[in-house]
Amino acid sequence: MPPLPPTANPLPRLITYYQTHHDASGKSISILPLLMQPGISLTHVIVAAIHINSEPNALTLNDHPPDHPRFQTLWAELRILQASGIKVMGMLGGAAKGSYERLDGSDEQFERFYLPVRDLVRDRNLDGIDLDVEEKMSLGGIIRLIDRLRADFGKDFIITLAPVAAALLDSRANLSGFDYEALEVMRGRDISWYNTQFYCGWGDISNTRMYDVMMERGWPVQKVVVGVVTHPDNGSGFVPFEMLPEVIGTLKRMYGQFGGIMGWEYFNGMPGGRERPWEWARQMTTMLRGDTTEPTPAAEAEPAPAVADIDGDSPHISLVPDPFTYHSEADE
Repeated sequence: MPPLPPTANPLPRLITYYQTHHDASGKSISILPLLMQPGISLTHVIVAAIHINSEPNALTLNDHPPDHPRFQTLWAELRILQASGIKVMGMLGGAAKGSYERLDGSDEQFERFYLPVRDLVRDRNLDGIDLDVEEKMSLGGIIRLIDRLRADFGKDFIITLAPVAAALLDSRANLSGFDYEALEVMRGRDISWYNTQFYCGWGDISNTRMYDVMMERGWPVQKVVVGVVTHPDNGSGFVPFEMLPEVIGTLKRMYGQFGGIMGWEYFNGMPGGRERPWEWARQMTTMLRGDTTEPTPAAEAEPAPAVADIDGDSPHISLVPDPFTYHSEADE
């Protein structure tokens, strides 16, 4: 199945993060199979992770400057994906803290640290940016950043955020500091969607309960993308493929404008693992665009663990997880 053409309705979206770019030997992990292999209908790739360091012009993509020779293949392949209709975005921030602290200071400090990010987005012709705020930032600071991105890149530029799922239910259960509901009220028109992390103890998508409460609270269904880990090694909360079809099928039936699925991350996606990581996207394509109306016995037999205690309209988090531990190339 080819990628969706740029003019097609992209819902539900199918998104993968691409942070691990090389194997243990230093060989590039190609992302082109997501385009070339049959049965995959990907809409977005988010290349990670862009970090702002202590010197404004010392941006890194993971541990190296974005123009390092090791990324030559990566940037070339991403251009091929774009030419084929797949949107390519960059992820700013993530588990390595400091990027948003540097963007949350005075106007003068903001300019010094923002301009290199702007130039990177322009130089690499990225279609959008994913703001993964996993450190304290003020509401005014994130609004300033969103406003500047919109002013610099125009109405068609994609701006997304990546909150933990709990943050959409309780502003206190949050890695970002600011209130996402307040942000949606104030700048929702500029936010394309939320790559919502239903894993690592901050969310549960082994059933629809947490997502349903988000809808009851008024979150736009087309803007809440369900984020899952693609392999148990990538974080706790992996939902087996025997369970996901019933959950995704239920969401599709209940919410016609279902926002889609995001996967963290590409390089070892199940069921193919490191040898055939694109198979995760093939499985998700079938769930999103095929027939997922029949429940599976495994899903019925295996009850979901409780992550949040929901009491009417006032959910509270019963467990505060440990900080994220993401795989990175430095761990190879």
